[in-house]
Amino acid sequence: MPEPLRALWLWLLEPAFTLWGVASSWLEIVAVLLALAMVGFNIRERHWGWPLAAVSSLLYFGLFSRSKLYGDAALQIFFASVALWGWFNWLRGHRPDGSALRVARLSAAGCWAVVAACAVLWPLVALFLMRFTDTDVPWWDAFPTAVSLVGQYLLGRKYIENWLVWLVVNTVSVGLFAYKGLWLTTLLYALFIGLSWLGWQAWKRRLVAAVPGSP
Repeated sequence: MPEPLRALWLWLLEPAFTLWGVASSWLEIVAVLLALAMVGFNIRERHWGWPLAAVSSLLYFGLFSRSKLYGDAALQIFFASVALWGWFNWLRGHRPDGSALRVARLSAAGCWAVVAACAVLWPLVALFLMRFTDTDVPWWDAFPTAVSLVGQYLLGRKYIENWLVWLVVNTVSVGLFAYKGLWLTTLLYALFIGLSWLGWQAWKRRLVAAVPGSP
């Protein structure tokens, strides 16, 4: 690692303050602020949320790795990679019929596919973590990891149900991060619960406004 980047990384790892006996690093503070800005852009359907997602995810990879949350750490690498796909989709993506990519609802079959995907991915991720890592919370680490994969796809394709998926993910994550003593991140995900609801409401208004003849 080049010396300037190494110096920056070491500074980010330094404690910024102590909350309830646990030190919070500058790394966690910066990651939290970027994540909040990212969700704000997503709610407003602004594509700039995706590059912020990439940077925030890379920072959280380092944070989660240090806390032995390997599922969530690996998920951050996925988030950073898929951010390019999401950014492209929001800028130039289309529906299968060739229409512009706008906020849409899943069909009934699509909703069942989401449930099935989550049901399959959760135990697969948990078994992987138990087999290849020393995590002490394989099932709780695996759940938000698996369900987030589905939520990220739905967000990238602008399906309104992504906000409901994030509502579930964020609720479980609050307990997980509190258990690990990541208090700033716990607070962030508690805020995410409210922001997920706001995102659902905002996108629902856009969906209604897009229907011809709607009030």
